[in-house]
Amino acid sequence: MRLAQHVSLIAATITTGLMAGLFAAFAYAVMPALKAAEDRTFVDTMQRINVTIVNGWFMLGFLGAPVSATLSALLAWHGDGRPALPWIIGGLALYLAMFLITIAINVPLNDKLAAAGDPGHIADLAAVRVHFESRWVTWNIVRALCSTAAFGCLTWALIIFGRTTD
Repeated sequence: MRLAQHVSLIAATITTGLMAGLFAAFAYAVMPALKAAEDRTFVDTMQRINVTIVNGWFMLGFLGAPVSATLSALLAWHGDGRPALPWIIGGLALYLAMFLITIAINVPLNDKLAAAGDPGHIADLAAVRVHFESRWVTWNIVRALCSTAAFGCLTWALIIFGRTTD
């Protein structure tokens, strides 16, 4: 039971950290770089990213984090990891907030951008960009903060769990 608890908590921490890093990189590097791009380049690039990012590696982290954190919480509840449980639950709650933001805000914005069609055939690229960029960037920063805080909570849970098993 202890090994399963430890492995699930490590998996939750790693996958949460990977997602936090991804969203943070978009916040401090990708989107600021694209801000200076022309409208056609911006729309084309974001459309391509939104298609490419939905792959096995992304889904492993994106879905693996809440699954492994939930398993870790259940194992902590029923095992000797109870001192770490509040931090695991906090990390899971923060991750789920990021997850909901992604599903409720960022994905629909991505879908609208895709529905705009081929950037070479969009009559008003500036309008398409305006309806996408500011809101997407704002909510990406929020999900970067949520997932980074979740990573911090799970990291602390690992430390606490390690102390309880010494």
